[in-house]
Amino acid sequence: MKFTKKLMVGAIAAATVSTASFAPVANAEVSGSVAISNMYLWRGFNLGDVSNSDDDRDSFGSGAISGSLDYSVEGFYAGIWGSSGDASAGTEYDLYVGYGGEVGDFSYDAFIVNYIYPSGPFSETESFGDFMEVVVTLGYGPVSFSYYDNIAGDTGGYAASEDYTYMTLSAEFGAFSALYGKHDEGFNNDSHLDLSYGYNDNLSFTISLPVDNDAEDDTREPLFVVSYSLPIE
Repeated sequence: MKFTKKLMVGAIAAATVSTASFAPVANAEVSGSVAISNMYLWRGFNLGDVSNSDDDRDSFGSGAISGSLDYSVEGFYAGIWGSSGDASAGTEYDLYVGYGGEVGDFSYDAFIVNYIYPSGPFSETESFGDFMEVVVTLGYGPVSFSYYDNIAGDTGGYAASEDYTYMTLSAEFGAFSALYGKHDEGFNNDSHLDLSYGYNDNLSFTISLPVDNDAEDDTREPLFVVSYSLPIE
C-alpha cells in the first residue's frame, strides 16, 4: 500500500511478463525496480510491527522486499507493485492504472489502485475490486497535495470504513523532502510527518514522526527507515 508515482515511488510481476508482451507504441516505456528496506513504512505506521500494548514498539522494524513493473505511454501508465514485510496482512501485490502530466510548473496525476492480499486475515480482498482506492495529486513546483479515497466500501482491511480517506502535503528541497500525512475515519485520525534524505538515486533515509492521535493510550515512537532501490530498465 505504499504509493506515490512521482508519487508512486513504491509497485514485480511474473517472469513471463516482458517487453515483448506489449505492442509497439510511440514513446512507450517499460520499467521496473527492486527495493529493500528495514521496515514497511505505510502512512506513518510500521506494518512489520507485531508488538502489542505490553511490549516496546519496534522503531527500527523488520525487513521488507518490494518490486515493481510499469508500462507507460504519453502520460498513461499501468503496473504492478508487490511487497513482503506486512506482519498483519501478509504478502501483498497492488495493481494500478492512471494518467499524469505537467503544464508549466503545474503537475497532475490520478490513478486507481487495487490492493490484493492472497493470504492472511485480509484474504477476502483476493479478487479485483474488493479493496480499491482512487488517488489524485496536484502539484506546483516542488509542492504537491494528494488525496486518497477508499472506493470499495467497508473492506474489513486497512480501509475498514467506507468513509476512510488519507491526505498528504509534501515538498521537495533538492535531496531533502518533507511529507505531512493525515488519516480520516480510521487509525484514530492519526497524522504524521516524514522527513527524508536521498543520499543518491538508490539510497534514502526517512524518519517518520507521529504528530497527532485521538487515542489516549497512543505509544507510537519515531520510525527510522533505510531503503535501497535499483531501477530495472
